[in-house]
Amino acid sequence: MKDYERIILWLDYFNSKFSRNCGRRVPLNLAVSSPTLEELVEAARRLGYQVEAVKARYPKRNWEESGYISIPKTKNKTAVIKEISKMLSVVRGMKRQKD
Repeated sequence: MKDYERIILWLDYFNSKFSRNCGRRVPLNLAVSSPTLEELVEAARRLGYQVEAVKARYPKRNWEESGYISIPKTKNKTAVIKEISKMLSVVRGMKRQKD
């Protein structure tokens, strides 16, 4: 049964390799190339969200592995997506600095 108290955020919302028709929900300047579930979880945790991560297949591409996170609903989904996409690029940058 659907949980109306939580927001679902798929990895594909933030992937710059996909078009808007294929499921990307952020502008290209906020998207990252092939985000991982761990990066998405880290970005949400840094913003103070309680995260539940799930590996799954995005409905438009059920032949490809993907995943999503579920967070409590505190703001509207569009605001949360933009907030997390900005933090996702910060997490990606910090990951590159460590390597």
